[in-house]
Amino acid sequence: MEQFTITVFSENKTGLLSRVVSVFTRRHINIDSLTVSRSSIEGIHRFTIVVQVDQEMVEKLVAQLDKQVDVIKAFFYRNEEIVYQEIALYKIPADALSSGGQTETIIRRFNARILEINPEFIVLEKTGHPEETEALRLHLEKTGIYEFSRSGRIAIVRPMEKLNNYLKSFEAHN
Repeated sequence: MEQFTITVFSENKTGLLSRVVSVFTRRHINIDSLTVSRSSIEGIHRFTIVVQVDQEMVEKLVAQLDKQVDVIKAFFYRNEEIVYQEIALYKIPADALSSGGQTETIIRRFNARILEINPEFIVLEKTGHPEETEALRLHLEKTGIYEFSRSGRIAIVRPMEKLNNYLKSFEAHN
């Protein structure tokens, strides 16, 4: 098993998310992360899906995704072929900062940002890989966490030729 990031380009059509997810459900494959956003091309959306499968299975998944109506093209990448990040938000008690330097030291060590200071709570932001955001969560658990939320993966592809050539040919035909 290996971690792969699958990128699916599509038009923004109702029901497409359900059809994309059903490709994984039918094969009993858990999705570790799913993010959907606009792409760099007007009218085209991008699904970024992270899964743990073998090479053969990811190839089958991408082939099945390519067959879906309204899917323009799907690609898969290994972690070394992409630049990726996630963002995590943490709500901690406001007194965590005033009760000594421990929490402040942790915030600085993990390069987290303070987004809001409220009399009852503080909201922190950490951008990084899942291991980094999880490590900060574990450290902050000692002071108490009221709320925690982490985004799905966002990724930019390193091998530009494959993606750019396909997208250019798509734009030329439309």
